[in-house]
Amino acid sequence: QVKLAESGGGSVQAGGSLRLSCARSGYTNCMGWFRQGPGKEREGVATIDSFDGTTYADSVKGRFTISRDNAKNILYLQMNSLKPEDGAMYYCAARAGWPCGLTSHFGYWGQGTQVTVSS
Repeated sequence: QVKLAESGGGSVQAGGSLRLSCARSGYTNCMGWFRQGPGKEREGVATIDSFDGTTYADSVKGRFTISRDNAKNILYLQMNSLKPEDGAMYYCAARAGWPCGLTSHFGYWGQGTQVTVSS
């Protein structure tokens, strides 16, 4: 059983940075970050696989970086140059299997952490 717990959300001004963390129990080869803004559908933000292969949504490329510390069982999302449209509930997710992409089915989810970006 995989359990996920996010932390690191908060409020920041546009142009600022935040780092989200996701503590994981249990191992899966694929992990990702997703977000859901008010009145919007959930969307994939970034994924990382066991070979450190990554994928990013076009809207965050060059600004966000996903990484994982396997020794500590923690997944990170470094978010720089934040925009108001990045404000959302961010979820950590895990998937056992391939492929590891933004549209793959993820079976394990955390409770989410809120990110608010003010202009």
